[in-house]
Amino acid sequence: MPPPEPGDLLWIDRPASVQFALAPFAFLLVRVHRWSTYTGWIWLDGFELSDEGRLVQRRSIFVQTAGIQPAPTSHPRPQPRDVMAAITWPKTEPTAPRRTR
Repeated sequence: MPPPEPGDLLWIDRPASVQFALAPFAFLLVRVHRWSTYTGWIWLDGFELSDEGRLVQRRSIFVQTAGIQPAPTSHPRPQPRDVMAAITWPKTEPTAPRRTR
């Protein structure tokens, strides 16, 4: 498989890392970190997807590049509006309430 790119729908399971052996999942890739790490390993940011293609939670995962696979073509993709809403929310950092005298 070529190097993953943002927007790829990946299948994360035991070949990617033993931590995912019991609960494999589909993963919508948002960002590939270029951090220096162990040879053959990489940090990815994205969203875990449900079996219906809904965004379950945002995650950062550490996986072996050789174990990354494309998700089955039968796995539903999330709706673009849901992805954009999740990526852009919150738009600003929360601020502390202003003190008044």
